[in-house]
Amino acid sequence: MIKTKALLLVNLGTPNTPSYWSVYKFLNQFLMDKRVLDYPFILRFILVNFIICPLRSFSSSKIYKKLWHPETGSPLLHNTKLLTAKIKELLPDYDVDYAMRYQNPSIEKTLNKLLENNPDELIIMPLFPHYAASTTGSVYAEISRILDKRWSVPEVRFVNQFYDNKYFIDAWLDQAKKFDMNNYDKIVFSYHGLPMSHVNKIYNDTLCSDNDCELGITKENKFCYKATTYETTKLITKKLNINPDNYIVSYQSRLTKNWLEPFSDEVITELGKSGNENVLVFSPAFTADCLETIIEIGDEYKELFEEAGGKKLDFVPSLNYSDKWVDAIINIIKEDKNV
Repeated sequence: MIKTKALLLVNLGTPNTPSYWSVYKFLNQFLMDKRVLDYPFILRFILVNFIICPLRSFSSSKIYKKLWHPETGSPLLHNTKLLTAKIKELLPDYDVDYAMRYQNPSIEKTLNKLLENNPDELIIMPLFPHYAASTTGSVYAEISRILDKRWSVPEVRFVNQFYDNKYFIDAWLDQAKKFDMNNYDKIVFSYHGLPMSHVNKIYNDTLCSDNDCELGITKENKFCYKATTYETTKLITKKLNINPDNYIVSYQSRLTKNWLEPFSDEVITELGKSGNENVLVFSPAFTADCLETIIEIGDEYKELFEEAGGKKLDFVPSLNYSDKWVDAIINIIKEDKNV
């Protein structure tokens, strides 16, 4: 069978091993991306190569060693592999593969392999539900760089976000079935944080704070990360019949104070201090379990909550390679065109 369509799934990336130098290489490639650290090149080079990577690689390496599975390695890579394998089975007329934006398997190597089969159509799907320049935008920039070197280019479709897609929401609802919402005093929707400077850049003449992003999606804020995270939360909580007073939207993994607020670690701590005994955490920005869900939420936030007086903190597993998530991806890539 001649496969005339190619599908490339892209996740963020992971070190090749949990060793200091592998973590250093991963952090260096990640932080030197101008869409991640939007500083002038010289300043970014000095910060990354002489301050951040030499120091942070030690602590990050310890965390990755805690995360690493002795047989399957990185959970992010393992989950993405299995996801791709399930989609391949259900799309026999597509050439399906996956890549990581940073480290391996690289986008360039994987994309060139897909293009060797000379597809009529190339579909790129970054596995990030909410658009951000540092994730989806960076993938787009890398794809463009690679295609720009080729003499012939097929028709290209790029999925830039799917935060409100019915099938994506259904996949999270299926994960939520494992938990009884009535057993929790509060439910936290914790999304990966972004610098406010990144969020504000999507607006022309205003700032995120001027656009009531908590209230809904408009023409002005439809690519605002904050607005789309709130919309995802509303869609999930409405389906689960969760009262707005019983859930909180927050942002994790911040590097500095000037990031999206409220900060998840502070929210979790305050919930414990204020008498909430049982808390459940969703992380809809992460479609595959990784350091931020398994360690940051599952270990670090749990410890913070218990130290503050709480009894039990649970987190809803990411979509990983669930059947509903596989179904969602297939529907997302087919919904705009009769393919």
